[in-house]
Amino acid sequence: MSEKYTEDSIVTLDWKDHIRKRPGMYIGKLGDGSAHDDGIYVLLKEVLDNAVDEFMMGHGKKIDVTIADKTVKVRDYGRGVPLGKVVDVSSKMNTGAKYDSKVFKKCVGLNGIGIKAVNALSNYFLIKAVRENQAKAVEYQRGEILKDHKIKKTEKPNGTVVSFTPDKELFRDFHYLSEHVEAQVQNYVYLNAGLIINFNGKKYYSKNGLLDLLQANMSTEGLYPVIHLKGEDMEVALTHGIQYGEEYYSFVNGQHTTQGGTHQQAFREALVKTIREFYKKDYDIQDIRASIIAAVSIKVEEPVFESQTKTRLGSKDMGPGAPTVRNFILDFVKKNLDNYLHKHPETAELLLNKIQSSERERKAMAGIKKLARERAKKVSLHNKKLRDCKIHYNSKNDRRHESTIFITEGDSASGSITKSRDVNTQAVFSLKGKPLNTFNLTKKIVYQNEEFNLLQAALNIEEDLDNLRYKNVVIATDADVDGMHIRLLLITFFLRFFPEMIKHRHLYILQTPLFRVRNKKKTFYCYSKTERAEAVAACGKNPEITRFKGLGEISPDEFKHFIGKDMRLEPVIMRRENSVGKMLEFYMGKNTPKRQEFIIENLRMEEDEVGEEAGKEAGEKEEAAEEIQAAVGEEIRTESGANG
Repeated sequence: MSEKYTEDSIVTLDWKDHIRKRPGMYIGKLGDGSAHDDGIYVLLKEVLDNAVDEFMMGHGKKIDVTIADKTVKVRDYGRGVPLGKVVDVSSKMNTGAKYDSKVFKKCVGLNGIGIKAVNALSNYFLIKAVRENQAKAVEYQRGEILKDHKIKKTEKPNGTVVSFTPDKELFRDFHYLSEHVEAQVQNYVYLNAGLIINFNGKKYYSKNGLLDLLQANMSTEGLYPVIHLKGEDMEVALTHGIQYGEEYYSFVNGQHTTQGGTHQQAFREALVKTIREFYKKDYDIQDIRASIIAAVSIKVEEPVFESQTKTRLGSKDMGPGAPTVRNFILDFVKKNLDNYLHKHPETAELLLNKIQSSERERKAMAGIKKLARERAKKVSLHNKKLRDCKIHYNSKNDRRHESTIFITEGDSASGSITKSRDVNTQAVFSLKGKPLNTFNLTKKIVYQNEEFNLLQAALNIEEDLDNLRYKNVVIATDADVDGMHIRLLLITFFLRFFPEMIKHRHLYILQTPLFRVRNKKKTFYCYSKTERAEAVAACGKNPEITRFKGLGEISPDEFKHFIGKDMRLEPVIMRRENSVGKMLEFYMGKNTPKRQEFIIENLRMEEDEVGEEAGKEAGEKEEAAEEIQAAVGEEIRTESGANG
């Protein structure tokens, strides 16, 4: 029987209660800091946006950022919030100077919400404004004022200080990863040439803007020198690489629009149109954009984003009375790229060679792809290899349709996950044995390989990553030698043919417990020897200790705890300084003396009962070689996000 709908059913929430009750509306997912788009990084971004906006308006050339003991402090040297409005801008919704386009033009924060969300979602929040030798500070806890300080005299330079500690009640066991924070900070300086950001004592600065950004992010060498085009409200850097797929880094007013939007779509269209007109030939869109690596930044007055987290631009126009985003970008690219290619005939020739090479490869692959699709149908993909979910990921829908696919090894592991999963949002793909080592292989051979052919079909990425059916692609293998080896082979496949999967943080490793420690009253699942020792101490004398040797040994009833809301996912992250080609050559190519030295230096044996058994066989070359495949994973899988 349904509850009665009366006057008492109508509830008016205070501003901070509304944010705390529906945090996803304001900062996306909460998360623990493992993923780059977890909420704690959105909180940092909201504060940094305000500081960078001051620089963009010509006030203050540096920003200091420190993160210690889970507390963030951001200090800019801009104009400082007007002292009489410090409380209003930090605790009153829809309040801010950015509604006044004369004071803040072409900035990101236009809704008067961002810093209020940080305040409401923090256990401690401090804002301090300094203007003309006077300072005003206010301290909060979860949006409630703790102390409203009186205005005091100061000798400090003008600017605003914001310090906050995310609330542990909302962000459980969270931690800031320097990898993710550095990526944020570097993007800010690349997009604001001349800005200095000091993060935990390290200086970040860019002289060449998007040119520096592209060179820092490129996973392969460019086939020709980066084309760098710069105007008052638009900047572009582009080249072609040898990787498969397309790589874009798009920005609006300094905001990294990871989901793209109208500006990225317009750039892709403008590129094709300009290339066709320059070479006077109607080349296929795929051939022009294959392997492209590009960074695009535009400045828009009063931008409209499709979500509060501002990851996708929805604006149609550049601003009041200005041209449409599409027409502005078409005109900019047509004029500037066409001029550049005329002035640099060597680059124009290399670009043409790349397009023609892509054309030949596409035509050669057409028949192979057709046969691969037919083979996928014959083996009844959706019945044998893939246990699909009901709701799939829509990259244009900004998190509303997230879904996950687990790539498992063997029937027992896939069976446990299949019985435990959420059938609405979680799918399972079962591998048959160890996959092919794809290092130095062509895409033609990979399409002819049944396992990878079926995997590509399941993910729906044969043609374009935009069609990816699952937000999170999770490698779920046993925590033993064979499982580690399979992880590496899968990571190699994605690095080789779909590097954007890793660039856009779609690939993860599932962490499952190694031990279960329990007595009659308590049960602990432990992911390390340290956690096991703590659990044994908590249980007291003679607890039952179980070592899980494989995923198939974990019962479905237990497994549902490990792939639910407390699921531990370790993101596969590439360090910016890593070269994919060189790294794969070293780790996945033929044996070399250097790699043998690496094996000897990095071979580690567990000290528990399983490790002792493995240690007895450590002298065998094959065992040692396979063990080091696990160690190699630490180089590819940087900054462990969950397991520590």
